[in-house]
Amino acid sequence: MPTRYIQALTLSIFLAGSAVAADHVLLTNGDSLTGAIVKKDGDTLTFKTDLFGVVTMAWKAVKSITSDSEVSVVLPGGETVKGKLSTAGDQLQVAAAPAPKSAPLSAVATVRDAAEQHNFERLLHPGMLELWSGNFDIGFATATGNARSENLTTAFTAGRSTRTDKITLYFNQVYSTARANNVTSTIASALRGGWKYNRNLSRRMFLSTFNDYEHDRFQNLSIRFVAGGGAGFKAVKTEHTQLDFDAGVDYQRENFMNGLNRNSAEANFGDNLLLKVSKVTTVTQSARMFTNLTDTGAYRVNFDLGTTTVLKKWLGWHLTVSDRFLSNPVQGRQRNDLLISTGFRLTFAH
Repeated sequence: MPTRYIQALTLSIFLAGSAVAADHVLLTNGDSLTGAIVKKDGDTLTFKTDLFGVVTMAWKAVKSITSDSEVSVVLPGGETVKGKLSTAGDQLQVAAAPAPKSAPLSAVATVRDAAEQHNFERLLHPGMLELWSGNFDIGFATATGNARSENLTTAFTAGRSTRTDKITLYFNQVYSTARANNVTSTIASALRGGWKYNRNLSRRMFLSTFNDYEHDRFQNLSIRFVAGGGAGFKAVKTEHTQLDFDAGVDYQRENFMNGLNRNSAEANFGDNLLLKVSKVTTVTQSARMFTNLTDTGAYRVNFDLGTTTVLKKWLGWHLTVSDRFLSNPVQGRQRNDLLISTGFRLTFAH
């Protein structure tokens, strides 16, 4: 047989094998999908198809499922086994070694492909220096002529999430100077930083503690120290949207540049939102209201809104809005300060 016919036959067999080598899902309404199992998490199955991309469906809508590659399965009793899947009636069968396992299809807790299982195991017992991700923002503006002004804004955020907890660090600052008639003066100077720690109690509930520091020349504030804690609820947690609500109490100490010092207890509540608008654009929003329990009627509000568009894997462009409202500022100062900055964002992950 000529060589070119042997090569053509070999290629045909390979392509045919590649077409057959796929996972299959049959739904209760008769629809059939071919592709690759990604994961079954909670009540939802995530499945990757060549035609429709990644799709999700209710696990209870799955009538039968088979896999051409090995996946990890968490059985009703909590045991994790690895093998190819098949279905016999209402039973899911796993071709695990040394002996096959089976369980009611409706009772299977979790299914993960190799990548998802790797990520799951990595989150179980990570080192303290692992799983960190974050970004550094910088923006600069200047004007020259009869008067000269310069404005520099920087921000840093970092986070570490595991299956049991989450740590968040943040810092941002704005600094502005102006020169007129050969006299240079600082017209704006604000620093904000702190950390927050969440400890999961369940899939939805968590406890939190936080510590914030703030210096704000706009409000004649030398230093504001806040330490508190509370509890929260994960209202939405999907691939594209995360929304948390939490509330608690805190202690606040304020030292102002005019010599005024204030200590107070506060009740606080707020939300944190992350929304992936597209593959390259993400919106974040955080709001928190602090009600003063010592000076009844006084309150303050922190509101932050940001959007980032990815230019490269490590580089993006950001727009950030940060608002601070204080109902009882020192005499001669306004109650509300709004900062708007834009510039490059550098990202990192470990």
